[in-house]
Amino acid sequence: MSQFKHRQSHASLLSDVSRASEPLTRSGLDAIVVPAARASLPQHLITLATALSVPLVVLCSHQAQIEGVAKRVRNTFGARGLIIDVPAGYPQSWHPLTSAPDFHQASAGRSSDLSAKRNIGLRLARMRGWKKILFVDDDIFPFKAQQVDRLAAQLDRHPVASMASRYFPDNSVVCHARRLAGFRQDVFVSGAVLGVNTQHPEMSFFPDVYNEDWFFFSRPAAERSLPKVGEVRQDEYEPFADPARAEREEFGDLLAEGMYTAFESRHGWTFNDQLRVAASPRFWEHVKEGRWFVIEETRQRLNTLMNKGPGVDTWRIAEALNSLDAAEGQLHRISPGTCVDFIAAWREDEVRWKSALSADGTALTERDALDELGLTNWISCGYGRQDGYGMDSALRRNLTSVLPEASVSC
Repeated sequence: MSQFKHRQSHASLLSDVSRASEPLTRSGLDAIVVPAARASLPQHLITLATALSVPLVVLCSHQAQIEGVAKRVRNTFGARGLIIDVPAGYPQSWHPLTSAPDFHQASAGRSSDLSAKRNIGLRLARMRGWKKILFVDDDIFPFKAQQVDRLAAQLDRHPVASMASRYFPDNSVVCHARRLAGFRQDVFVSGAVLGVNTQHPEMSFFPDVYNEDWFFFSRPAAERSLPKVGEVRQDEYEPFADPARAEREEFGDLLAEGMYTAFESRHGWTFNDQLRVAASPRFWEHVKEGRWFVIEETRQRLNTLMNKGPGVDTWRIAEALNSLDAAEGQLHRISPGTCVDFIAAWREDEVRWKSALSADGTALTERDALDELGLTNWISCGYGRQDGYGMDSALRRNLTSVLPEASVSC
């Protein structure tokens, strides 16, 4: 069981190039892609894209509204933006297996469109002929254009390159509880700041599960060739505020931690050989037992801290214990067979994904690319430029009923 004991760090799977020399020239980044859900897009993201002279693609849902984002882009001198509305329940026909009801149940009904947005960004880049794109989440603090140049330079030799968010730590609820309990707990790179060479033949996709980014760059991680290009900071949040968060994360955390622990334990194995190990229910029985030990060990340490008396944040510890209870309850509801099935579905969906990519055009206009993706509500804008629009069919019908057809630009 020692090989499945929780590892406080997966740094051995990274190639840390944080101190590498600065590139002499700009490294050909083609676009910055932001999956946006907040009411207000941070201005620093528009400023960053402007400084790098690349378009900003903003994929909006929830509180993010395309008109508000477009207004900020128009008001920023030199900025260019493609602002896209991603409707609720956006279909992802190229990977239906990993979105199956059984896996949705294993994720405690988790509902997130982050994977969908990132996959849209990947396919849009391929259709537009962009080679290098940078994903940045809308909760990341400002960072320098020189860091982007260094990251983009890595994409000349690697399919992906990323950064790690150490302050505030980008961890699961269970890992936050371990840090609160006094255990050492590192952070790994993530999709929050992620460069992608979209023309690489091994470019994967983001499955609809927690830790979707770990699945996306699993091959270079398994080969210990995933570049880490420094660190960034994300907005703080309270990981223990809602115990259901731990439930929704548990399936993805179990899968990713088990898979990455296998990568570290089998140095020199090929990626495919490592994943064959994950095709065994017995493997996931061991991973589940190791996971239960991690949760129980953390619970015991927190209970000890709770009894130390004055000066201890007993309320926060109690919330963390509630979250651990929720995670453990969900863990018991996940069978080893479900884990095996997910890994198999993920591999099958990857074949389907690559087939979809091979069928995509590679020099499409914005309008043609978005039509191909079934995204009809968007604004193409920039400082001093005439806007371009896409409209959904209902809005188009309403406008054409009251305006001459030629006056509707869509």
